[in-house]
Amino acid sequence: MMGAILALAPIVFGLLAISALFSAAETALTGASRGRMHQLEREGDRAARRVNRLLNDQETMIGAVLLGNNLINILASALATQVITRAIPGAWGVAAATAVMTALVLVFAEVLPKTLAILRSDDVARFLSGPALVVVRVVGPIIYAIQWMIRKTLRPFGVRMDMEMDVLAAHEEIRGAVEYHHSEGLVETGDRWMLGGVLDLAEMAVGEVMVHRKEISMIDAGLTSREILAAALESAHSRMPLYRDDPENIVGVLHAKDLLGAIAAADGRIDAIDMAAIAREAWFIPETTSLKEQLAAFLKRRAHFALVVDEYGALQGLLTLEDILEEIVGEIEDEHDEAIAGVTAAEDGSVSVDGSVTIRDLNRAMNWDLPDEEAVTVAGLLIHEARTIPDAGQSFTFHRQRFAVLERKANRVTRLRIWPAVARDDD
Repeated sequence: MMGAILALAPIVFGLLAISALFSAAETALTGASRGRMHQLEREGDRAARRVNRLLNDQETMIGAVLLGNNLINILASALATQVITRAIPGAWGVAAATAVMTALVLVFAEVLPKTLAILRSDDVARFLSGPALVVVRVVGPIIYAIQWMIRKTLRPFGVRMDMEMDVLAAHEEIRGAVEYHHSEGLVETGDRWMLGGVLDLAEMAVGEVMVHRKEISMIDAGLTSREILAAALESAHSRMPLYRDDPENIVGVLHAKDLLGAIAAADGRIDAIDMAAIAREAWFIPETTSLKEQLAAFLKRRAHFALVVDEYGALQGLLTLEDILEEIVGEIEDEHDEAIAGVTAAEDGSVSVDGSVTIRDLNRAMNWDLPDEEAVTVAGLLIHEARTIPDAGQSFTFHRQRFAVLERKANRVTRLRIWPAVARDDD
């Protein structure tokens, strides 16, 4: 009896060791960073290439590993039960074998290897990728048959087993990783906004970041050359739209560099310059164009400036390459720019904000998380939540902030004060 136990004990523990490898492979391969594996494969890492081959057919890989793991565990349990029931006959022997094998499998074949695999997913996945690939090739036909049976069984219930990747899954995975590492303190706030801004380009339309037509600095093409030059010098911008008769009638864009070249060519005789002749053709884009598409268009056309129109061709605003870049890196200021306009923090923790300030700019400036799905500006968010155009003196609380209207001009909320609601519960 003792000889049988001593003979089968190494076999049982050997099977548990193999089961531990299966468990570690399952956890490591499902938890490995696909981005890092792809980068390592590009650098010539053969183990990473094997990991990527396994992950490309993840359903088959998991099925093969689970099949091998269960087969080994059942075999080890059967052998252990056979030995223990010889020493302890009857139901008590079966119970003892079950208790012993449950403890051994749980500790040494499940918890211990999976804990190690979680801590070092990439390294363990690369180390075990070779054996796992062999197992997949050996039991692959069995797994395909099992998958076929499962699909046929679930199809009458309307369940489809096609493992199609969501188009937005990759972006959401990257965004989630950035937010997680930011919450852990591993990614700085500025980097968080920049990485998020890159991901947002495809989801944002130019109408959300353009300069509104009411804020565009335009020059009347009907003015004299000297008056146009004076207006251009007063402007802080290097490109200015020219209109004739009606601000909606844009006839061109005057570039400061072209203006300087024309002055030099005319030997300083400003009155002899034909401003309309040196103006460049205006580029009009629809307001529904995404920022990602427009960035590509700017780069392809080698342009920095475009006018935004709605579906009826009416002017809505203008967009520059700098506006798109600021959605990624934040406000870009030079010696001609004003400090970030419209946001003034007070000592009591409140913030005075112009209604035209965009929600994204306010979130970046104050590290807040106000939603920008339903409105672009702070005033637009207030009107959306209040379902009315509030009067000066009214206040509202939403999104964990208190909003008080300071100024209203006609139908526009021009100035607000915002503070955390919990800080002003006594009001």
